[in-house]
Amino acid sequence: MGFWSIVLFGINGILGSGIFLLPGNGYKLFGPASLISLAVDAVLVLMIGMCFAECSGLFDETGGAYLYAKTAFGPFVGYEIGLVTWAIRIIAEGTLYVGIATAAASLYKPWSTPLAKNIIVTIIGIIIIAINCTGVKTPTLINDIITVAKLTPILAIAVIGVFFMHPHNFSPFFLPGSTPTGFAHATVTLFFVFTGVESLVITAGNMKNPAKNLPKALLLVIGVVALIYMLVMISCIGILGPQLAKTSVPLQDAARAVAGRVGQSVIIVGTFLSMGGIALNASFISPRLVASLADNRQMPLVLGRESKKGAPIVAIFVHIALVLLVAYSGSYESLVSISVVSRFAQYIPTCLAVIVFRKTMKDKPREFKIPGGYTIPILALIVSVWLLAHTQAYQLIAGFGALVIILPFYFITGQHKRDQKMEAEAKNNENK
Repeated sequence: MGFWSIVLFGINGILGSGIFLLPGNGYKLFGPASLISLAVDAVLVLMIGMCFAECSGLFDETGGAYLYAKTAFGPFVGYEIGLVTWAIRIIAEGTLYVGIATAAASLYKPWSTPLAKNIIVTIIGIIIIAINCTGVKTPTLINDIITVAKLTPILAIAVIGVFFMHPHNFSPFFLPGSTPTGFAHATVTLFFVFTGVESLVITAGNMKNPAKNLPKALLLVIGVVALIYMLVMISCIGILGPQLAKTSVPLQDAARAVAGRVGQSVIIVGTFLSMGGIALNASFISPRLVASLADNRQMPLVLGRESKKGAPIVAIFVHIALVLLVAYSGSYESLVSISVVSRFAQYIPTCLAVIVFRKTMKDKPREFKIPGGYTIPILALIVSVWLLAHTQAYQLIAGFGALVIILPFYFITGQHKRDQKMEAEAKNNENK
């Protein structure tokens, strides 16, 4: 992938179905002032993204947060982060498949049965396997087309909606009863729409000159997505006002208020493009994470086997099979909040890795270095801990529980012995 394909790939990885629910969720929690929550999230994601950008400039390999954690803190931490990341992605992608089937059922009632849902998700899985087995070029081309196509209706609401706003919908900016707790909950909830920023770095091995292109692309992607979100939020508040708290499809309602049923239809098409695009994006990334774990001997080596076109063929089939099992279960209602919390299992180690690499890799050239010393990584850690402190206990348990569940398998499977052997071999090679 070249620079602009990397940018479009990153935008597609973040701009998913959340954008179509974002304004209503934020308004319910904090009214027009939820724009402040969104801005705080954008700043936090930018700081985390800068940490990913600096780390990504030190490696050409595929792996992302798993690779940084393994290098900075050793194979055990890398094992934990790698497997948890894969588990998170399996659940998230299975939920996304069901989301597409659910959206289809809302348009045609006979598709609302469990059997119809399972048939639809199976078809989605087969299509995604077929596309990903072609290698890098075809998924990249489709990703570029879908990203541009789904951006069109979203940008239409963001830009055209400005001319249909009612200023009085922003007053009062802080609704009666607004509290610091409400602000914190709005910030935690809205953070979900930015998740996915960590996905881009996983596929570094499939990029042209990743050490140079990836840091620049990351920062550009975050800036573009944050701007789009702010414009959409402002337009929806300005068009719908208090009605925004009562709708589950805010972009559709805003488009209908501006352009009637034609506008609403455009947003519906955009919704399917968005969910389909992010499903393809996720299915391209996840098998490469699995292959990276296999290449580092932390998963069976067969999972790293590639086809002649460079596709991790075994990992693709295994991953999609597990995704389909999750999709068949249909248990996706509480996954949004769990997904937000669990992502910090990747974010926090990456922020800490920046500090470690400044000492252990101080002589290695960097394509990008965060300005201000350790200030930004430390601020990112502080704000992340603040967000986690305002989540529910069950969310923390569900989000980080996998780290505890995975722990004994590191020893049961003998992975600790293999890692010790690899470290000993590496030291012997250095001595030689």
